Amino acid sequence: MYLVRRVGIVDSITRYREISKVLWQVLVLNWAVASAKIILGYLSGSASMTADGFHSLDDGASNIVGLIGIKIASRPVDEDHPYGHKKYETLASAAIGAMLFAVALGVARSAVSRLLHPVTPEITAASFIVMFGTMVVNGLVSRYERRAGVRLQSDVLISDSKHTRSDLFVSGSVIASLIAVRLGFSLLDTISSLVIAGLIGASAYGIWKESFGVLVDQSRIDGDEIKRIALAVSGVEACHRVRSRGRDDDLKIDLHIQVKPDMSIEDAHQVGHKVEERIREEYSNVTDVVVHTEPFAGVDPKPPR
Repeated sequence: MYLVRRVGIVDSITRYREISKVLWQVLVLNWAVASAKIILGYLSGSASMTADGFHSLDDGASNIVGLIGIKIASRPVDEDHPYGHKKYETLASAAIGAMLFAVALGVARSAVSRLLHPVTPEITAASFIVMFGTMVVNGLVSRYERRAGVRLQSDVLISDSKHTRSDLFVSGSVIASLIAVRLGFSLLDTISSLVIAGLIGASAYGIWKESFGVLVDQSRIDGDEIKRIALAVSGVEACHRVRSRGRDDDLKIDLHIQVKPDMSIEDAHQVGHKVEERIREEYSNVTDVVVHTEPFAGVDPKPPR
């Protein structure tokens, strides 16, 4: 998946402070929501509500992981990390995915146990009030966190917002199971727990896919787009071997351009510098561009096999 163009990136120090602030706010809300679900779930004997409560509790734990990742990622470039520490934020996102998958297994195991040893939960008006209330909170938190994640280009916030958004569907299935139990179909409460486990697992997979794409240096920009920018610069005869990698806020590109063989070294250097400038103008989130200059052979070179 190629990266879209981004604009308006704030400076690193302000960015990390804002991300941490959002994570602390979401942490408090997640733990408040989780406590309400777990307490009422245990009191009523609802497996699906209890499972959803632990899902929300894991939201809070993921916020802590995110805070740790952000703290390390905010460190400046040093001798051992010449490209900086920003990928630690991506590692934190992958850790959140692992935590979600562990929760999914736990919820599924609990549902199977309840299937083998059925218990009819006690459903009260408070059960529905708590679930509807937490859905409203989750919806507002997800929207707030998603918007902050896009603005700050934060892997952690975007991943966590997806996690929180999945709570809406999970909570909806819990409400459906509560209604089913109230109507006498208690088995659906256990089935709903299995559905919740599947939703959590799907959320974990989505986070892993995004995080690992960055960690294994998956291509982030369409190479043809970079070629178009380079070829528009006067003096560039051909462009090839375009590569891109990195995070949304820390994109790195390298490419080869060809210039006329009789061009002076100084002029060739200026052409390469102009290519770099044009790329940075088009993609404001590019932090490093390496332009290799070669003599033009008369035809575009074939890509290496």
